[in-house]
Amino acid sequence: MPDTLLEQHAEALRLFGGYVRAIADDQWAAPTPCTEWNVRELVNHVTGEQRWIPPLVTDGRTVEDVGDELSGDLLGADPVAAWDRAAAAAHAAFTASGALDRTVRLSYGPALGSAYCSELTADCVVHAWDLARAIGADDRLPDSLVEFSIKEVMPYADGLAASGAYAPPVEIQAGADAQTRLLALVGRRG
Repeated sequence: MPDTLLEQHAEALRLFGGYVRAIADDQWAAPTPCTEWNVRELVNHVTGEQRWIPPLVTDGRTVEDVGDELSGDLLGADPVAAWDRAAAAAHAAFTASGALDRTVRLSYGPALGSAYCSELTADCVVHAWDLARAIGADDRLPDSLVEFSIKEVMPYADGLAASGAYAPPVEIQAGADAQTRLLALVGRRG
């Protein structure tokens, strides 16, 4: 069971990547729980998030510096290869010496590399569930990633819906399992 942040990040990337590899040719246009995205758009979004990591963490660039370099279709003709390249580069950027201790300048302000890594790990976990649901795969998430993501999301869960990035939290029954609680925090029904 992974216990360090970098191990959690690697496991989240592997989880999402496994679902990317499981997408059938006729599923790329299928709807996802993220109602604004189909499967390809969801994979493009998460691939884009990983592609932001090297310029922000390794190169010290700002969101403004990067501009629209990473907008539009990032998957091209081989979405699996595009994902694999982005995931490998993202993880390499975070594992570089001192990367987690660096200040990264994000759209909402400065953050430590470790906080950025935690945020993107939890986001990758939630989107892995979205992708699994969309393609009809087993959507049971690893317990360690669920617990990690709950701890990451809890401090700012109330502001997620207000940001427009997530649906409002979903009410659940007392005693719900950890995955159901995580999904409810980010506006999804497990």
